Amino acid sequence: MKVRGEELLAKVREVVHEGNVRRLMIVNEEGRTLIEIPLTIGVIGAVLLPVWAAIGAIAAVV
Repeated sequence: MKVRGEELLAKVREVVHEGNVRRLMIVNEEGRTLIEIPLTIGVIGAVLLPVWAAIGAIAAVV
């Protein structure tokens, strides 16, 4: 499936709820694999990603 960057987190959550995925792969437009991880690690990352983004934004301002 193809998903734009800003839609990625929502699509990951949707697929997790379906429960039929074991690995998460993110591939760029050229077909190069950027990341390939077990789904459990991907879910943890998706939960923490907004927190990390906020910390990064605060650090950039300070």
